[in-house]
Amino acid sequence: MILRPASLDDVPALAKLGRDSFCAKFAHLYNSADLAAFLGEVYSEQAVAEEIAGIECIHRLAFDADALTGFCKLRQPSWYKDESDARNPIALGQMYTDPQRTGRGIGAALMEWAIAEARTRECDAIQLSVYSENDGAQRFYQRYGFSKIADTTFEVGEQIDHEFLYELRLD
Repeated sequence: MILRPASLDDVPALAKLGRDSFCAKFAHLYNSADLAAFLGEVYSEQAVAEEIAGIECIHRLAFDADALTGFCKLRQPSWYKDESDARNPIALGQMYTDPQRTGRGIGAALMEWAIAEARTRECDAIQLSVYSENDGAQRFYQRYGFSKIADTTFEVGEQIDHEFLYELRLD
């Protein structure tokens, strides 16, 4: 497995993996119009390119041979900075793997990179939002020391999902 930063050349594959991963886990929760609008807003090639070119997010991609198998992103400042007393938190977002390759260590490698990167940036916490009914993801984050600090929501069109805000203190 190779981990590397994203470039604009990765946009088509990254947008596709984001859509495929989100849909494999969550598409059944939403009506088709809300889902299509959300996917266009978050995982269109234009949206992904703007995020890669911007200064707030850093993406790390996982490859097996030439295939993109997973990714995550860190965002600073954190979307959730006001939900904690951390002085310099960073947000972890969209940690996704190819749905056919879940359980093969891709998420672990990305998480280890994210924690190391947060420390390099002198962050005192990593924050993330996780769907309240995604028990597998919650167990994964808890293995790394994340704990729930608040309830939050996630909107996809008209639907508002109950989520948990997790945080890992690094100090």
